[in-house]
Amino acid sequence: MNFVAARAVADAVMYEGYILYPYRASAPKNRSRWQFGVVMAPGYTAVDPSERDFAQTECVLEHAAQTTVAVLIRFLQVQRRTSDGSSWDEAVEHELVIRADAGRLADGGHVTEFAIPGGEEREGDIVRRRESLAASVLVVATPLPGPWGAARLRVRLDNRSASATVPATRDEALPTALVAAHMIIGLHGGAFISMTDPPEWASAEVQACENVGCWPVLAGADGGRGVMLSAPIILYDHPELAPESPGDLYDGTEIDEILSLRTLALSDAEKQEARATDPRAAALIDRVEALNADDFSRMHGTIRSPRGASGSPGALFHGPAEGPGQSAGYQPDVPWWDPAADASVSPDTDAITIAGRRVARGSLVTLRPGVRRSDAQDMFLDGRPARVEAVLLDVDDTAYLAVSLTDDPDADLRVAHGRFLYFSPDEVEPCETP
Repeated sequence: MNFVAARAVADAVMYEGYILYPYRASAPKNRSRWQFGVVMAPGYTAVDPSERDFAQTECVLEHAAQTTVAVLIRFLQVQRRTSDGSSWDEAVEHELVIRADAGRLADGGHVTEFAIPGGEEREGDIVRRRESLAASVLVVATPLPGPWGAARLRVRLDNRSASATVPATRDEALPTALVAAHMIIGLHGGAFISMTDPPEWASAEVQACENVGCWPVLAGADGGRGVMLSAPIILYDHPELAPESPGDLYDGTEIDEILSLRTLALSDAEKQEARATDPRAAALIDRVEALNADDFSRMHGTIRSPRGASGSPGALFHGPAEGPGQSAGYQPDVPWWDPAADASVSPDTDAITIAGRRVARGSLVTLRPGVRRSDAQDMFLDGRPARVEAVLLDVDDTAYLAVSLTDDPDADLRVAHGRFLYFSPDEVEPCETP
């Protein structure tokens, strides 16, 4: 079982939001941390019902008689550092490995209990303190009906930690929580079914799976189906880290180039405070300061697209006077960065050919978001009716459709404010006759 690719992504997810730019403890957004994958001790969930004391993953797999499952349970333990009356929460990384064969999983499941002792270290006037943790993991497989040799696999992580007194606040409860909890599940002698794009025979079983606090995606090396990563944020199948990224910036929603440049712009006093805040912040500052022009060049302008470089699969027509067959594609007379290029396109009147039909502003279409899309909300848009509001071109001369949902009661407001949804031509079906 090759966990290398999945582990690299899992590490990035585990430290997502660990410490945010400008990487100082005094920054307001670094005073409210530990938002992802927090599995609280059961005592605090009674105080705050919005919190959970377990995380659960369910997925569908095809198996053989000798199938073996390996589960990596990974999380961070909050380590509270105090000095001169101030405090900062560091993280201690933990990993538990569980292995079980198909027979054991089907016969009541496999339960593993584990405990992590607390501790305290002193370094001058700095005190680092950790609370003891306890948890249990259930791994069970339920055979599914049908000739496919399929089963539903459930992995449930329960926090069993207890404290002398019930915490009154979230800050008090965090030291007994499992933070950024996630699972890497490996399969030998079988294959996982995509939870995002399952085959038709498994669709109903996939929809019946109950995932709480995490979402499983295929994460096998080279597109294989032998590894599943279940993370506290929704990813797409086979996620991977950009090779141009120089290292963790602890904020996956930012662009590395922009965040690195902003970090370089910090004053010397701000950088000094960031280095004193956390060892990981100190390493980040040092790494960013060591970047050279070639490093920034690699981060700048990289384009990855599942489509070819030739652009849209349809032919784009300009202006009401033109019609189908008049153009094989958009051939700009001037480069995109020249202001004169704006005159060559007209989103209100341009049209594109899809399935032999002319689609322009006002056309009605049915949304069919592609599985290559990374936005998990697309699953709620599949099959929804929409109206084309504009035909647009990006700087690579690729066509896109700006659409509004016709069954959205707030559609008129969204259109008035220019708040559209954007899809490629291969992600819509024309509803009108030519």
